[in-house]
Amino acid sequence: MAILFQEEKRIFTLQTKQTTYQMKVDDFGFLLHLYYGAKVSGEMDYLLTYYDRGFSGNPNDVGNNRTYSMDVLPQEYPTLGTGDYRNSAFVLRNHDESACCDLRYAGHEIREGKYELPGLPAVYAKPEEAQTLEIVLEDAVSKVRVRLLYGVLEDEDIITRSVKITNYGTEYIVVEKASSACLDFITGEYDLLSFYGRHAMERNLQRARIGHGSQCIGSRRGTSSHQYNPAVIVAGKNTTEDIGDCYGMVFVYSGNFLCEAEQDQFDQTRILMGLQRDLFNYPLESGETLVVPETILCYSGRGFGDLSMKYHRCIRNHICNGARSRRKSGETGFIPRPVLVNSWEAAYFNFTGETIVDLAKDAAQLGIDMVVMDDGWFGKREDDNSGLGDWQVNEKKLGCSLGELVRRVNEEGVKFGIWIEPEMISEDSDLYREHPDWAMQNPGRNPARGRNQLVLDFSREDVREHIFDQICRVLDQGNIEYIKWDMNRSLTDFYSVETRQGKVSYDFVIGLYDFMEKLLAKYPQLMIEGCSGGGGRFDAGMMYYTPQIWCSDNTDAVDRLRIQYGTSFFYPMSTVSAHVSAVPNHQTGRITSLRTRGIVAMTGAFGYELSLGKLSAEEKEEIREQIRQYKEFEPLISTGDYYRLSNPFEDACAAWMFVSKDRKRVLLHVVLLENHGNMIVNYVRLKELLPDVVYEEEGSGKRYCGCALMQAGIPIPVEMGEYLAYQFVFTAKE
Repeated sequence: MAILFQEEKRIFTLQTKQTTYQMKVDDFGFLLHLYYGAKVSGEMDYLLTYYDRGFSGNPNDVGNNRTYSMDVLPQEYPTLGTGDYRNSAFVLRNHDESACCDLRYAGHEIREGKYELPGLPAVYAKPEEAQTLEIVLEDAVSKVRVRLLYGVLEDEDIITRSVKITNYGTEYIVVEKASSACLDFITGEYDLLSFYGRHAMERNLQRARIGHGSQCIGSRRGTSSHQYNPAVIVAGKNTTEDIGDCYGMVFVYSGNFLCEAEQDQFDQTRILMGLQRDLFNYPLESGETLVVPETILCYSGRGFGDLSMKYHRCIRNHICNGARSRRKSGETGFIPRPVLVNSWEAAYFNFTGETIVDLAKDAAQLGIDMVVMDDGWFGKREDDNSGLGDWQVNEKKLGCSLGELVRRVNEEGVKFGIWIEPEMISEDSDLYREHPDWAMQNPGRNPARGRNQLVLDFSREDVREHIFDQICRVLDQGNIEYIKWDMNRSLTDFYSVETRQGKVSYDFVIGLYDFMEKLLAKYPQLMIEGCSGGGGRFDAGMMYYTPQIWCSDNTDAVDRLRIQYGTSFFYPMSTVSAHVSAVPNHQTGRITSLRTRGIVAMTGAFGYELSLGKLSAEEKEEIREQIRQYKEFEPLISTGDYYRLSNPFEDACAAWMFVSKDRKRVLLHVVLLENHGNMIVNYVRLKELLPDVVYEEEGSGKRYCGCALMQAGIPIPVEMGEYLAYQFVFTAKE
């Protein structure tokens, strides 16, 4: 069993293949954290120490025992009001305005299978793949009951945590802060790895020592944001890509979040992950429940690379739940995704139906599977200043009905996809003129605009239903197999006419998930690609509905190397939508070869973002070969193990590889970032090959021993040119 309960000492032990997580209900009913790390045997309560800590307070229950303080003890779910002055996982405002909650153990249940969260995405698993531990804590005065949920996927080395907060009292209460996971380390020095950025330059790695005081990352933007990704790593100070202890925390949520890290007065370390405290005051009437989104925990003693591998497998197999990843319903095996061309950088708003058909004709000749008609096909939408919310096809612009356009595209042997932005509304739209109260605006004030648009109040069911009906009427007009779901601004005016304030930021995201759940239920074969100005909502919550996400609006190949590097620490390459675009690049003006652009984009879900009709005959032939290669390698790229071989922020080259499960087939990509006169040779060392097996490199026919490729590496040719890219394919020979 993955979950054990030692009844005499009331110790819970969660065991995965390589890790142990342990906690204890003590004599006073507090739930104390004992250990999380490499797999161990025995009971770890000997690690708890008790001394008089000076000004650290003592619970009333312990009488004159000054050695017992919640300000020092490691806890599973620390709350404000118990004498613990560190960051709290839970803050409750009682009906009498007091801010305190004293949670004590009230029972537990161990059951087969993985728990589910109503209205929220979460890790899923077959009944035989997981177990659930539910621990009930209760505050005797307010009658608030907190159920801590632990999901254990033993073979995956994954432990998930979530919380359900229920008001069993007779008076309403307000939840002012709620985390889903807390990690308390009683000893050790740690660094926090977080992933910061901005629009068009997301998920840059930042590593900082966790020192005394509190350091925070998070979002108040209504989305998980371009600025900070809701995933962090806590690592030993000497941990590297290949060695050392590290702990991951991935928040399965697409809205405001908060991660806090602090070292306390006794050099203990606490990490919290959960809902953002700002813009959040969630009232619970008697009988109501708040569900806190899930955090996925993972530990590795073999460095960041191994931690990433575990997260890749978990998200690929236990989060992604779209039309191309249907493991939940029992379908297995690799399902290829369409190679597509998107019309945005090909035509922007300047297109007609004939433009799209011509794009489809060019796509068919090159072997591209799908054309996606991006922004500008609906309402009064000739630029980004109007039309959002009016999801009616502009047949005058297209020159035909949508059904006719889709039919003509399909007749070319090409699939059809379409862009939508359902959460947004333009002030210059029929919908806004009819329902201005549906936009999120603070009363009596002019709204803050972003991209000259406002945000629809998706916390309201009537608003969602209206947009849902419009989108369905569009989808019913033809054989539309793909949606690019965009969101091109952050929230600023967190106000709703109907929804109680303090709930809006959370209920908006719940409304978004409800919309997507209904859409996929109605159109189960529909493929949805997520997007929020590129990578502004690149999170595990969205991946539950959109198994691939537009990684960044920045299509520059060199910048994408760095963006995809940071993304890879948690998210599998199958979720990374990556396209070959034109040069000079539309975001940076940089010129890179078509080969380099293809190799960089081939790291993820592959496609194109340019005008195919402007390509030369030589470029078209090269694209045919890129597509042939991608389709050959797609099973390996989508399901193989991914390894970072260099750091593109520091090294002279960017190098990464994919390895098949049996370690017999390897795809190595290298892009040179520096070139100088009298250039030195770069050697790239491979990882996790079969050491005693000979591998043949398909392009050259040369043979290498696996151990040699891992220990000494392979030399990269020295040639003239900027940002040269190389692809090596190795196959094990019997």
